[in-house]
Amino acid sequence: MSWFTRKDKGIQTPTEFKRDSPDGLWYQCPSCKKALHTREHRLFAFTCSSCNYHEKIGSQEYFELLFDQSRYTEIDPMMSSGDPLNFTDTKKYTDRVKATEDKTGLKDAVRAAYGEMNGLPITIAAMDFSFIGGSMGSVVGEKISRAIDYSIKTKTPFLMISRSGGARMMEAGFSLMQMAKTSARLALLAEAKLPYISLLTDPTTGGVTASFAMLGDFNIAEPGALIGFAGPRVIKETIGKDLPKGFQSADFVLDHGFLDFIVDRKEMKDKLGALLAMLKK
Repeated sequence: MSWFTRKDKGIQTPTEFKRDSPDGLWYQCPSCKKALHTREHRLFAFTCSSCNYHEKIGSQEYFELLFDQSRYTEIDPMMSSGDPLNFTDTKKYTDRVKATEDKTGLKDAVRAAYGEMNGLPITIAAMDFSFIGGSMGSVVGEKISRAIDYSIKTKTPFLMISRSGGARMMEAGFSLMQMAKTSARLALLAEAKLPYISLLTDPTTGGVTASFAMLGDFNIAEPGALIGFAGPRVIKETIGKDLPKGFQSADFVLDHGFLDFIVDRKEMKDKLGALLAMLKK
């Protein structure tokens, strides 16, 4: 009977009738390898519902998570990098910036915006690692400085979300000067008696860690974030000793007094809102 015997060899379904799953429908956790529906993954603030692994996300996702109704106004959205040194390595710096802009849709490695979080006004600057490794160049320093200026002008708290590989080598000394510039602006924020919360995400390293990322009135981090100045390999080769287990992890940094607390991303908005409400009293 043809019920049990294939009359024709091969599958004859026309292409237009195939029911393939759309791309991006599923997310596989890189830690526990569990497959999650992308809708569930987003619902859990881009964390794994099984092992709580915090996926690396960018400024857009943080803005949507933290601002009420995902409504905000961006500060200087079109500011982009120049090429003060006419730098060239494997390609011209201007070509590298243009290619990264086209690929990511970003103008540089940080975005700043203001709006409300749990009904309280706040200014937020968030870094994007996808833009040349979240490196700190002139635009990064300038946009953070202008965001701080806006906080001072409007008397609103400032939240900095850091995720960076450090200074941008293509701008050399211009990049390093951003450490001093942002630190000086934060001193003005402190003089104005306005709260500064620094959120360190995975990874936060180099000159960013050595400047604005560790200058918060409250220094907090996401679970599992890598936080440090130089990388573990460089430190090990310098001191000639094996490093402790979990060296430069958020838990290790917390235990050694460099963080105030670690907060799960799913609870981030509520905890930050409660902290700001307490400071406002």
